[in-house]
Amino acid sequence: MRTERNLTRLDRVFARLDREPERPAHIDVPKMSRHRVVLFAATLAFYLAIVWAVAITSWLVRFDWQVMFFRPYQQWPEIHAFLDYYVVLGQRGPTAVMVAAWLGWRSWRQHTLRPLLTLGASLLLLNLTVGAAKLGMGRLGPHYAITIGSNEMGLGGDIFPSGHTANAVVTWGILAYLASTPRARRWLSALSAVTSLGVGLTTVYLGTHWLSDVLLGWAAGLLILLALPWCEPLIARSEAGIFALRDLWRTRRGRTAPAPVPVPAAVLSPRAAADGELPAREPVAVRPSRPPVHLAPGPHTARSERTPVTPAGSRRPPHPERPAHLDRPARAGAGATSARPLTGG
Repeated sequence: MRTERNLTRLDRVFARLDREPERPAHIDVPKMSRHRVVLFAATLAFYLAIVWAVAITSWLVRFDWQVMFFRPYQQWPEIHAFLDYYVVLGQRGPTAVMVAAWLGWRSWRQHTLRPLLTLGASLLLLNLTVGAAKLGMGRLGPHYAITIGSNEMGLGGDIFPSGHTANAVVTWGILAYLASTPRARRWLSALSAVTSLGVGLTTVYLGTHWLSDVLLGWAAGLLILLALPWCEPLIARSEAGIFALRDLWRTRRGRTAPAPVPVPAAVLSPRAAADGELPAREPVAVRPSRPPVHLAPGPHTARSERTPVTPAGSRRPPHPERPAHLDRPARAGAGATSARPLTGG
């Protein structure tokens, strides 16, 4: 009786991956739609509002100081060890390596460089925008604050906006941006939002950021994700240029390849050449000539005149040659006579 094995979820995932041996004919590239433009404008307005509220030392700055004096890491010390590891999900180095490894595998599988190039573009925008804002506003963190109740801006700090929060939004949100199906995009968007929210609140718990730093970090990361469709034409041109350089390099490498070694012609004997025979299809291997043997100078004696040489290791002592008549076989009638001559009297 024939039975069919029930496919597990992992089997279905691998079956889906096996159906992509070549580059997909159509890749879903997000467009800069009107809905996305509205979200970008709203997020930009929220970004500017947070900056303005901190710059004028509004109620948001006072709330930052209240949270700092509350000291959450002292209120709930039992989760401190776990959050020390959880905050790594917002560090740029480890998260970029993990996400780049996954997107690199996707690029190799789908024969396209778009996932890696999109990640590179997002990280470049993140470094430029967030880095410039940090250095431009120069706000000090809670551990280095000087005046109670002040906004601590313009004092040479680099804490506003939160780099951990913005990096978590961009790094994990890029997976949702590059998702191949709408359902996967929705699930990954929710997962990245929860992850980045947890990273931001963790920095507030540890006392390394103000709450307003986290709010501005969320807005900064979301602005980069919403602006990525504007970078898609440049990403497509970069991918085409890289593939063109690869093809050119392969072409030049093929031209400079060493020429094949010619097959030696068939060798004919003088008699076959005189008879006009055609050479064989397969070349005849020519054995190399041996070097001439040089004999030692001096007169050469005949073989019969040479002194017999006793083999090394032989137990028989050398003896003079016996007369020829002693080596003849005995006659048939002389059975009692010994073949060996007797010596002595």
